[in-house]
Amino acid sequence: MTTFAKETIFQKTKMKEIGFTQMVSVGCGIDVHQNLIVASIRKNADEVDTREFEAYTSSLTSLREWCKKEGVTHVAMESTGVYWKPVFNVLEEDFEVILVNARHVKNVPGHKTDKKDSRWLSKLLLSGLLKGSFIPPRDIRELRDLVRYRKKVVGQIASEKNRIIKILEDANIKLSSVLSNVDGAVGTKVIDDLINGETSLDKLMRHYHGKQKVSRTEFRKALEGRITEHHKLMLRIHKDSILDKEAQLQRLDIAIDKATEAYQVEIDLLQTIPGVGKDSAVSIISEIGVDMSRFPDETHLSSWAGMSPGNCETGGKKKV
Repeated sequence: MTTFAKETIFQKTKMKEIGFTQMVSVGCGIDVHQNLIVASIRKNADEVDTREFEAYTSSLTSLREWCKKEGVTHVAMESTGVYWKPVFNVLEEDFEVILVNARHVKNVPGHKTDKKDSRWLSKLLLSGLLKGSFIPPRDIRELRDLVRYRKKVVGQIASEKNRIIKILEDANIKLSSVLSNVDGAVGTKVIDDLINGETSLDKLMRHYHGKQKVSRTEFRKALEGRITEHHKLMLRIHKDSILDKEAQLQRLDIAIDKATEAYQVEIDLLQTIPGVGKDSAVSIISEIGVDMSRFPDETHLSSWAGMSPGNCETGGKKKV
């Protein structure tokens, strides 16, 4: 056999399409982008229809109606940034939507197009080869947004308090050296007096009491700084920022309490775990929900949460 004949046979074998057993009657694969949605409805190996939609709500509604008209039961799409979320919100009530990791569904190497991506997704969907990501119900997703943002705001308040300490150090006022908590009652009163223009050490010393960890003399030395108008301005800005964020925290706490009214039993049960308080219990529910049937067993849950150590073994030797 000649070399040319061998190469021809090899190419035909290589390009032979692999067949899959069909597990879904009608499915839709969606390739999601910021401004473009490419959808492919597949009914069998040969019957595929691909259309493009804009990312506006009206276009997504048209996509939903098209899928309903064609008898789609399952929809698969990649978890692309945050762009999949509005698509999921429009489709979740009418179809079983599977959100898949893009790394798990990439096609064989070759020319990449959005249409090929959506068709490949639809093929894998019909064959039952896609593993969906965990997506909690809408109310849990909304609670997750509140809890995560609350954590951000708490971090921002801590950052502003650290900036206040830096301003005081720049003015050589050593409150952090004589107070265990600068934002406590004594520190807050001293800082407020400084912001309001009070520089008299005798008047600032009225906030000292015998419970301080340092002597009266040392506390007085810590207050002997050189505070300028710029320092006062910066302290006021940071203090106002803290007050604004504390007001946000109050609004978030009210919203979180309202969002968790239906989960008081689960919150109470979680608090029976040593070290888990109310905030931690709410945070756990906001991340994993309350339906544990979504996880086959506790090992899957701990793995999903990133609590399981990784394994790397080669040649009988463990690398991790």
